[in-house]
Amino acid sequence: MLNNIGPMGLLLIAVVVLVLFGRGKISSLMGEVGKGITSFKKGINEGTKELEDDIAEDAKNVTPETDKDKA
Repeated sequence: MLNNIGPMGLLLIAVVVLVLFGRGKISSLMGEVGKGITSFKKGINEGTKELEDDIAEDAKNVTPETDKDKA
């Protein structure tokens, strides 16, 4: 169904959306989308850092509990 939309169809859709919502509303919506993407990337980076920290912490503590007493 959407495979037949060409450049003119996309332009027509963009014009209709602009007329319906106005430039200010679309601008603020895009700003909110940008903030959401930034927030998502920040959350991904924090989660990755947390996992890396956990892996590094586990890698430091490789001596079994029974051998710690002997040292």
